[in-house]
Order: sequence, then structure tokens, then C-alpha cells
Amino acid sequence: MYREQIDHYIDTHKEAMIEDLKTLLRIDSQKSEAKEGMPYGEGPAKAIAAAQDMLEKAGFVTRNYENHVVTADFSDKEKQLDILAHLDVVPVTDDWTVTKPFEPLVVGDRIYGRGTSDDKGPAIAAFYAMKAIKDLGIPLKKNVRLILGADEECGSSDLKYYYGIEEEAPMTFTPDASFPVINIEKGRLSKEWTAVFEKSEALPKIVSIAGGDKANVVPGRASAVVEGFDFKLVEEKAKQTEKTTGAVFTLEEENGKIKINCKGSAAHASAPEGGINAVTALITMLVSLPAADSEGFEKLQAVAKLFPHNDHQGEALGVCMEDEISGKITVCFSVFHYDETSLRGEFDSRAPICANDENLTEVIRDKFAAEGITMEPGKMTPPHHVPGDSEFVKTLLESYERYTGIKGKPLAIGGGTYVHDLKRGVAFGCEDPAVDNHMHGDDEFMILDVLFMSAKIFADAIIKLCGEE
Repeated sequence: MYREQIDHYIDTHKEAMIEDLKTLLRIDSQKSEAKEGMPYGEGPAKAIAAAQDMLEKAGFVTRNYENHVVTADFSDKEKQLDILAHLDVVPVTDDWTVTKPFEPLVVGDRIYGRGTSDDKGPAIAAFYAMKAIKDLGIPLKKNVRLILGADEECGSSDLKYYYGIEEEAPMTFTPDASFPVINIEKGRLSKEWTAVFEKSEALPKIVSIAGGDKANVVPGRASAVVEGFDFKLVEEKAKQTEKTTGAVFTLEEENGKIKINCKGSAAHASAPEGGINAVTALITMLVSLPAADSEGFEKLQAVAKLFPHNDHQGEALGVCMEDEISGKITVCFSVFHYDETSLRGEFDSRAPICANDENLTEVIRDKFAAEGITMEPGKMTPPHHVPGDSEFVKTLLESYERYTGIKGKPLAIGGGTYVHDLKRGVAFGCEDPAVDNHMHGDDEFMILDVLFMSAKIFADAIIKLCGEE
């Protein structure tokens, strides 16, 4: 009903949107040391203050929750919808080429800068969606609240603080992901596991192994040191393993030992099939060597049995499962350290809705225990699911389809978004899944037309969900 007015408003406020976005982008809002009244450091607090100033000037009623989040209410009516975005950003490097991370620059149809796509650009789109409705006098029967947080990138403690005070709205969406709608986020089980054993002097032997440094990343590199093996034999085993794994090995002799380097390719742990796991490839090669009998080598063979190369669904662990709406489980062996008296590893599993602690956590724990390996205590993070046939999800999809002309359907992902711990939250925009915005990387950008269209889509959805009947 109000499409022409909304479209005209956003089209005539494009420059204002860009300038407000630049104001936020100029603030280095990486988390830093906490100070009094600044739980996440000076940068995030400055971003909260700048956003609050914009919201107040637009005529919204705001509240700053001790610099954890700032909120803007459309009215004092009963709350129907929360829109949740964040103003903190991930760290930067010196490798940006288009502009510096906190010096926003428009080049062609893009705006560059840290936070353009994650999540300051989407926050501005949501703000202008609400501002358009307010300035045009479009009546809403229920309230909409914009919540801008400051700690999404480092654990979302901002939301824990906020929801310790306020109740969750009947509906929440976050523009901190991609279109059309993400209504399912898989559960996560990420655990460390360890074993200790007697040192063996028997040769030949594996002296050390190291690979991976983050649980949620497929390790792209790994290395090992072995002693007492014939160099040509190790070289031959490496060549054989290259053919079966796709990893690349290089060898060098040093101090009578052989150092083995393995190069795979990194990927996100939620999609391990997209990478080549250097840790599993290296272990595959090492257990093929004729090492002397030892407790340590037996443990390494057990690890190889539990995590075969390219076993992305946990078949060897006995947890391969899937369901119709959220898909298959994924398992990534992501971190491993081994020396002559101990080993330590980490895995990261993204689990479908059918998963629980009984059929996942305890099954893996028992598998480790059978091999004399101990997994740390704790439960899995449960999956998140808002029914795809709910009126909320269907309404968001209608707004998306109205502006894009593309038939949308709710999606399941392995990663987690800002609404993972909310009962009634989904991710809605702002990214075009076909475009690599370099999110979390160098030269991050947002396509301006996507920014403007997102504001229109959000306004359309707000009116449908909260407008007068």
C-alpha cells in the first residue's frame, strides 16, 4: 500500500544514508580493554554514542544500556518487532588496497570500509527503514524497536546483558547475514580432547605434530618432526598421500630429523568440504610410516581412526545424521598438537535439529574414552529453529520477493547469527549470497544498491508485521 512513498523516500535520502554510514565507519569499534562505563572499550562506546545521536535527531526515543546496546523505539505501544544489528567490528590488517579500514570511500557502486557489510551498513538500512515510516506518518498499531549492540563479534555478551533486563519481542530479525531468510542455525559441539602417555626412546618415531589454531577453521597448514626414518621412504609416503588427499607435502632434514610440512586449504568449519584439512592429511601420512611400537603411536593411530581424511559427517565417530529441514551434520578436526608424552586436539561439529547431547555429545565422548582419550566436559549448543511456515517468516519472504522478484525460501546454515539464542529470531538480509563482500577480510564493501533496497525491504516488512489492519 505504501510502496511508492517508501521507495521515493529512500531514493531521495541515499546521500544522507551514505553520510550517516560514513560517520559510523570512521569509528574504530574493535573491542578493546574495558574501562569504566565502557564494557567493550572506547571504540564500541563511541559507536554507540554516535548511533544514539542519529536516532535521537530522527525523533526516536532512545535508551543506552550502559554502552552494551542502544535502543530506539518507534512508539510506546505494545512491542511487536525487534530489529537487532551490531556496531562492533572485527580486527583489521595493513593489507587494504582500496582505502584504509576506517576511512570510508565510495568507488563506483560500492562503499568500502570495515563494517560496511558487517554490520554498520545493515544497521543504517534498518534505521532508515524505520525513519522512512516515521517521517511519512505511516501508522503502526504496534511498536518496533531497533537494538544496536556492541559485542557481537566477541561472544554477544551485549545481548546477555540486554536480555537480562528486557524481554524478547514476539518477533526479531537481524540484518547480520544474508537474504532471503535464515530460520535454522545448526547446533554446535566444539570440544578439546587430550591424552597422556609414556615417552618412548624406540626408533623410528613421531617426535611432534602441530596444526590449526582455531576450532572453527579447517586447518590449512600442519607440520611434524619424525626421527629414525629413511628420507626416501618418508618422501614416497608423502607423495602417495598427496594423491589421496589433495594436500601438498614438503620435506627437509634438520639435525638428523625430518621435518614434514603439509599445506591444504583453509575453510570455515561449518563447511569443511570446502577446504583441504592439512591436519588429517598429515596424520594419514604419518600413520602409514613404519614407526616403532609405542603408546604414543598407538594413540596417534586411534586419532587417525576417529578422524579419517574427508570424513566430514562424523561417520567414524558414529554420529553421522541428518534431517529433512536442516540437512547433514558436519565435523571438522581443526586443532592438533602432539609431542612425545601427550596429545591435544579440538573438533568443531555443526549439528542438525535432530541432534542432542545423547546422540552426539555422549557418543563422541564414549568413542574417545574407548581409545583412552578424554574429552572435556560440557554440553552442545542446541540448534536454533523458527518454523519456516510461520506467518513471521512468510511475511519476510513476501517483502523480499516483492522487491527482488526472486522466489525466496527459508534457509538452514551451519554458522550462528546474532539471534541464535533467541526463541523467535531469524536472520533477514543484508547480503546478497551471490556476492563476496570480503566480510571479515581486507577491502570489505557493501554494494550501495543492496543497501538501499534492503532499507525498502525492511520498511515493507515492518509495515506488514506492525501496520494498521
